[in-house]
Amino acid sequence: MDSLENIIDFLCKRKLTLVTAESCTAGMVTSLLADVPGCGAILDMGYVVYTEHAKHYCLGVNLQTMNIFGLTSEEVACEMAVGALTRSSADLSIAITGTAESNDELNGVVCFAYAYVDNIHKDRVENHYKVASETLKFTGERNQVRHLAAMHAITSIPKLYEKFSNGDGDIVSK
Repeated sequence: MDSLENIIDFLCKRKLTLVTAESCTAGMVTSLLADVPGCGAILDMGYVVYTEHAKHYCLGVNLQTMNIFGLTSEEVACEMAVGALTRSSADLSIAITGTAESNDELNGVVCFAYAYVDNIHKDRVENHYKVASETLKFTGERNQVRHLAAMHAITSIPKLYEKFSNGDGDIVSK
């Protein structure tokens, strides 16, 4: 399942909505999905958060997390994913942070996080989310890296949803 249409169909059939939190891809996930007719049924909103300030102000990413782990980290991506989900009515979130272009070892390193509302715990006062993350290194020019990262995030949705549905993923309370 690698076409955008198939991913949107997958989400529609499960009545799932999506929120994105993007740094190095700068809204490309949201834009690619928006190119497909019918995306309005699954796309709730998207955040573009490049700076530390934006990640903290818009998504509630802890400043200490960014200072300790750096902006290109799964820890920051996880907080972005949960922050986006808590600020929307979506069921699923994708967060991406990384370095699409640099002159060091972080060149092409992109961190992804996915969060899902844990329906098992919905009756409690505190919200619970299942979270999974990964880090990949892409090769290519800046915009190639951004596009590859965005497509990877989108095409990972079915696999991650199945993982969450099977009870996998770390539980985070917010």
